[in-house]
Amino acid sequence: MNKKYEEVEFFGQNIESAVYELLRYKDKGMLAYGDFNGTMLYSDTVTMDGAYKQITGKTKAEFDRAEQEWRDNLKREEEEHKKQIPHLSKEWMEEGRKILTEDKWEYWDRIVPIRLNDLYHGMELGCCLDIIKILNNNGTLDEAKATIESQGHSGMSYGLVCAMVKEFCDRGEEFVEYVK
Repeated sequence: MNKKYEEVEFFGQNIESAVYELLRYKDKGMLAYGDFNGTMLYSDTVTMDGAYKQITGKTKAEFDRAEQEWRDNLKREEEEHKKQIPHLSKEWMEEGRKILTEDKWEYWDRIVPIRLNDLYHGMELGCCLDIIKILNNNGTLDEAKATIESQGHSGMSYGLVCAMVKEFCDRGEEFVEYVK
């Protein structure tokens, strides 16, 4: 006799909620299955640890422990970075003075600590200076464009770097128009 399974779609669910959904079908005596990111889960055989093991290679407890370690490491790295901001600020201010024209220094000095304390931890400072260095040394727009494209930006960081180049470089507006 063929078993008839009802398909369940897991929209925006995590592993735990997907397993609980399948177990609700099992509790009602119904057969169901669902595709969780390429892993098929079935109501008549699913267990929490089994699903986690299939999907992540770890039991739920191992997965939770690894996630907690990751969060703890991230928090520790964030705290260490915050302690370094005064030192890093001085370094980035000095770097700015090597590349930017003197009329940009004061504003650069004001935004450096802000950028270091933000999402990208100042990554955009170096990216911006790399592009400005090219433009200030009579480099071509193609060279500057190749540089920003090689930096591996998300849409947000790309826009941020472009805005900074526009603000801190006399050729910045020209550059931003060129890379649009």
